[in-house]
Amino acid sequence: MNDDIASWVGLSLIPGLGGETYRKLLRAFGEPENIYAASYASLTDVVSKPVADGIRAGIPRQALAPLDDWLENDANHVITLADADYPQALLQIPDPPPLLYAKGRRDLLNRPALAVVGSRNATPQGAANAESFSHSLSDNGLCIVSGLALGIDAAAHRGGLAGASSSIAVVGTGLDIVYPSRNHALAHQLAEHGVLVSEFALGTLAKAHNFPRRNRIICGLSQGCLVVEAALRSGSLITARLAVEQGREVFAIPGSIHSPLSKGSHALIKQGAKLVECAGDILDELKWPSQPAAKPGEDAAGAPCPLLDALGFDPVGIDALAESSGLTSDSVCAMLLQLELEGHVASLPGGLYQRIAPSG
Repeated sequence: MNDDIASWVGLSLIPGLGGETYRKLLRAFGEPENIYAASYASLTDVVSKPVADGIRAGIPRQALAPLDDWLENDANHVITLADADYPQALLQIPDPPPLLYAKGRRDLLNRPALAVVGSRNATPQGAANAESFSHSLSDNGLCIVSGLALGIDAAAHRGGLAGASSSIAVVGTGLDIVYPSRNHALAHQLAEHGVLVSEFALGTLAKAHNFPRRNRIICGLSQGCLVVEAALRSGSLITARLAVEQGREVFAIPGSIHSPLSKGSHALIKQGAKLVECAGDILDELKWPSQPAAKPGEDAAGAPCPLLDALGFDPVGIDALAESSGLTSDSVCAMLLQLELEGHVASLPGGLYQRIAPSG
């Protein structure tokens, strides 16, 4: 690790020296090496005495040893505000991180992008929507940004990676930790074909207060934010609020009036978010050139199964389906199994089933 990176990272490790204080020091003294060289008196004019003490103690070489080893991998990077390829979109937000850790394709951080977020406890339809929308948007030139959480985030990353423009995962831990662990394989795919990024130092564990901070970077990197599914008290709504504060567009996919995971999306729509039914709606709003795509529901509507006509998009049980379709319960069960294998239907807890519409 060169002295320049050591200086940047060393300052970020000083207790009490957050992003706002870091930027204040940069405005006062310029490069980190000038900050380390500044007199104690001049430092205390800008920061508290404990922070000034930390600066005057010098670069913490021993604490930087793990980072030195991590940077031996060519896929790993530290990107600072002084770097030409620092994400330009983040310079537009009120509190850009002074430095970022990145693993993978750092060039993606300056590509046109769209955030896709939503519930960790996604419905099958919600996950399908997130993946399909993200795949289509990625094929149309927008890199997909999300937070590597379970549910909607993971589906969005899969869709982005499957498309032409890949995906960015902004995480709330150090990049030597995968959280949640169930997304370990997905994180490796992102490191190889996309990029993972964090403002948190190596070794930083998953802490609740880190994730709202992470959210400002998710929408900060993006031209807009799509909320796929969200309850009324959801972290996704925090991301949407941050997007509005940063001057980004907010989009929401409507859902069933009976689903708690639609309440947050519907609230956003009432507050002025753009209601979208396909990826083309987002591209139109952004005035982004799009490729022709099939309309939502075309494939499912053409499936040769009479049960789909009786099966709406709200969860329903076998007995109700048998009554509405005029079929026997045994026939309904057999058809549901086939439809589930073909990806037209998803089984839900409580013996319920829900139709999955092609989306994007």
